[in-house]
Amino acid sequence: MREKTTYQAAINIVLIIVTVIMVMPLILLFMSSITAENTLIANGYSFFPEKFSLEAYQFILSNTGTIFRAYGITVFATVVGTLLGTLITAMMSFPLSLKDLPGKRIITFFVFFTMLFNGGLVPSYIMWTSFGITNTIWAYIFPFILTNAFNIILIRTFFASTIPHEMYESAEIDGAGYFTMFWRMVIPLGKPILVTIGLFTGLYYWNDWLNGLYFISNGKLLSIQALLRSMLQNVQSITLYSSISSGSSTALEVPRVSIRMAIAFVAILPILIIYPSLQKYFARGIMLGAVKG
Repeated sequence: MREKTTYQAAINIVLIIVTVIMVMPLILLFMSSITAENTLIANGYSFFPEKFSLEAYQFILSNTGTIFRAYGITVFATVVGTLLGTLITAMMSFPLSLKDLPGKRIITFFVFFTMLFNGGLVPSYIMWTSFGITNTIWAYIFPFILTNAFNIILIRTFFASTIPHEMYESAEIDGAGYFTMFWRMVIPLGKPILVTIGLFTGLYYWNDWLNGLYFISNGKLLSIQALLRSMLQNVQSITLYSSISSGSSTALEVPRVSIRMAIAFVAILPILIIYPSLQKYFARGIMLGAVKG
């Protein structure tokens, strides 16, 4: 008993240390966002700054036309892209989980093949620009909406290992088709893995800035991540976007260093709030989805 208690205490200490290491950058990010601009420039980043200031957040609140528009674009792309992407992935995974699917091995091989090789950036760029998504909000959604092989394999494994084939046979005897089985059986029973994949997909959409780089040149259509990237490259860009939003030619004075930290913190805040409520599904989905292939 004593050895077990000592072992558990050691594990707890290690986990506490790992948690602190992971949380410290977030704390430093927040502390930097509420540090006075002059203090940041003179002393750099610190957990205990000499002078505090809410100037960066005041600037965010005073420029809703720029910051919150970018925030709204990101929220829209994340919600729509996550729902459609998860649905398409589940619809692809469901037939692959059936035992009697004709050509199952061949289809699975082609799905797995895309995990090793892809068409590359140039063909993808040419294809999507030909669809006319340039400088539209759909540029943040469509390039990733066709899902990926890893998510398909994960969901397929979950369906095959947790939903007995006899349930499909019973439903078929009762007159249910595959579409009915999918909506009334597979979706409710697959909730843990679907939430897990939805979290993966949502994080991908939320953190995406490449689509904004490739397809967006209109400053009013920048997502929060694309806006942050632009600011990191050129701190004067936020002043330009603010002037465009207000219709004024006068450049606003911007807290150049702390504003980066403030927007970065604001960008990750929804994920920090949502993730704890989905953690139980995330853990269960990962364990069950990777049990067997």
